[in-house]
Amino acid sequence: MTQIDNPKIAFAYLRPACVLLTREPTVANVETLGGQLRELDDATLQQLQEYVLFPLRFVLRLPAAAPHRERLTQSVVEAMSHVLETTCVRSWDTLRELLSELCLCLASPRDPGRPAPGVSEELKGAVLRCLSALLHAAYGDVLPRLYEPATLPGLGAAVSLLLALGEAEQSREVQLGALGVLLTLGGQCDCGVGGGEEHAALGEEERRAAGGAMASFLPGITVALTRLVAGDPRHGHAVTVRAIKVWYRTVALVMGDAQLRGAAPGGEAGDPGGGPGAAPRAGELVVVRSPDWVQGAAGRLALLLKRLISCTAAHRHWRVRLELVALADHLLEHCGRSLGGECMGPLLEALVGAVNDEEPRVRERCEAALRAAAERGRDGCHGDAAGGGPPPGPGPSPGQTFVEVLSENLHGLATSLPRLLRAADDHGKLLALNVFLGYLKLLGPLVGRALNSAAHLQRISMALMQVLELDVRDVRIVEERSSAAVMETTSGAASEDPLAGHAQRKHFLYFRDEKIFSVLMEICRTLGYYGNTYLLVDHFLDLYRESSAYRKQAAMVLNETLRGAAGVGVATWGQGSGGGGGGWGLHAPAEGGGGGGDGESVRAAVVAVIEEYTSERNWNLATAPQHPEAPQDRELLSPSRLSISPGGINSSSLLQVVSSSSSSSSSSSSSSSSVHQLNSNIWQLCIQLEGVACGAHALGPAFRPLLMTSLYPVLEKAGDEALLVSRAAMACVHGVAGACGYASPRQLIADK
Repeated sequence: MTQIDNPKIAFAYLRPACVLLTREPTVANVETLGGQLRELDDATLQQLQEYVLFPLRFVLRLPAAAPHRERLTQSVVEAMSHVLETTCVRSWDTLRELLSELCLCLASPRDPGRPAPGVSEELKGAVLRCLSALLHAAYGDVLPRLYEPATLPGLGAAVSLLLALGEAEQSREVQLGALGVLLTLGGQCDCGVGGGEEHAALGEEERRAAGGAMASFLPGITVALTRLVAGDPRHGHAVTVRAIKVWYRTVALVMGDAQLRGAAPGGEAGDPGGGPGAAPRAGELVVVRSPDWVQGAAGRLALLLKRLISCTAAHRHWRVRLELVALADHLLEHCGRSLGGECMGPLLEALVGAVNDEEPRVRERCEAALRAAAERGRDGCHGDAAGGGPPPGPGPSPGQTFVEVLSENLHGLATSLPRLLRAADDHGKLLALNVFLGYLKLLGPLVGRALNSAAHLQRISMALMQVLELDVRDVRIVEERSSAAVMETTSGAASEDPLAGHAQRKHFLYFRDEKIFSVLMEICRTLGYYGNTYLLVDHFLDLYRESSAYRKQAAMVLNETLRGAAGVGVATWGQGSGGGGGGWGLHAPAEGGGGGGDGESVRAAVVAVIEEYTSERNWNLATAPQHPEAPQDRELLSPSRLSISPGGINSSSLLQVVSSSSSSSSSSSSSSSSVHQLNSNIWQLCIQLEGVACGAHALGPAFRPLLMTSLYPVLEKAGDEALLVSRAAMACVHGVAGACGYASPRQLIADK
């Protein structure tokens, strides 16, 4: 269809529809005018913009009692959206008046900062799209005039209305639209991200004016958006992502180092008196971003930031976690000095916690952000000279390097780790352990400095001992007995993977999530890879010998430490699990180029651990009731007394046993105690057998000289009555055979 490109013809064509609409404001007349507007080309419509907007704005000003008011308003707004999407707004008065009129379509008559009740989602969506088109259409220096002190009352009402719509609405479309308009209102539209045409960005001076204006509303914006992110998750991940983006873009606009460095204290606000039509006392809304104001704002933002990070660091959707990484990267880059140490710690923790994210895109983005932060940290000592002096507000000392900040954070986390692991739920434990693991990987060989401190090593080891405590209350562990059929099946399964077979499923007292155990084992391997092998093995062997309460946990840590010391199963920056590596590249080159112990230290550690495991006092443990004078033990554990079903022990049978034995409280207590002790012995032997396989896997073919002393005790346990022990022993044999280069256990035994 040919479009009208002659302004005179277009004027004559549109005039009857415009006149009719002012006389008879109906939906049909609005739709007629809207259809005619689509027949004009963009240049012609630009020349007639004010003329065609007049009747549409006239209808918007009609009293609320007009017939079919809501449907009529929606039609008018949709027609205005078409005009604004295809033209530029060159008049400040047009921008100011249209912004006010569109906001009044949704605002409560009594409170312009709150949405009116009963407005349909369709009308809200149409008005928000029109507001977005209006702000995008602002041309040249028209939009920056929104940030003058005289306009702050109206701008504040618009911000309040958009925040209320974004926070309280049930419609995701309305929430996303309101947050998008709020982002554009601050001159930070992300319209180019989705493939659309990106409009001109604000200049440096214009951004400074926008930052000064938005500083007046920073508390309200950040508090409301934090509530939205931490609130009902049913609004969907897209709303959460957009809210996080508005949060950190607004903070960076107001608290940006470049803005604060260039603005003279007290001189950024301009004339608070405003111009014609300015609200009386509008100057009282102006915020001067003085050093004291910046320091106070940073302290309040730190509290909100911690809450926001805690709600999103382990979010189920990867896009939310990705946006959290973007938040940390953006604020560290643009506000590293103004936000100061109070915010830098949580921001670095957010990045470090995402180092081990299960989503590759989050990990890649996190690694890029950490590299950039490390680079800025190295150059931090020289930044002030290049920038013309330090910015106002708090911040880390210029001499404090990025690595020093990370080391301080690691020390602080190591101090609080035992308390966090005692008090937190599974979600909190996983979050704390992921952050701790991230610091270990990030610091690389510099971790050794922390481990050289006896106090920090003690705190770390105590945290591991507490959280790794096994649940040994299950009666079935003692009751189950091995059989030839089970042994055959287990052997076949174990031969597929030397390590898969000896990883018995364990149940822990203080967590249920398997991810927590996986992270704990990776922490142990990373400590072994970057730490001093002799120091770690001696420390955990001392715990193993001194306390029966910590023996099983210490053995688990030792097993993974041996693997880590050999570089087995350690994931470093840019590498997958199983490779070695040179750390994360944040340490000085002279500090060392990698991790893991040398071959001799690893071999000495393996020998010491296996000798301790296979010593008579730790190897010859009872795994079944062996005292004839205690028939109640055998009776309690006999299949005739316990009805075993495929799903486990029948609860009614167990209750009968308990009730029948309640007549003798001392006998019952003794039986329960002996069952727990036997369970503990079984698990200790299983973990020690796993340790033999881990030692073989750490040394590889170099383990062959140790076969003469270690293989016989392992084969002896393969015939143990306890099913878990025999399974672990057979899996250990397969693991040792594979690590030493034998095709099968049969070949291993024949060779020896």
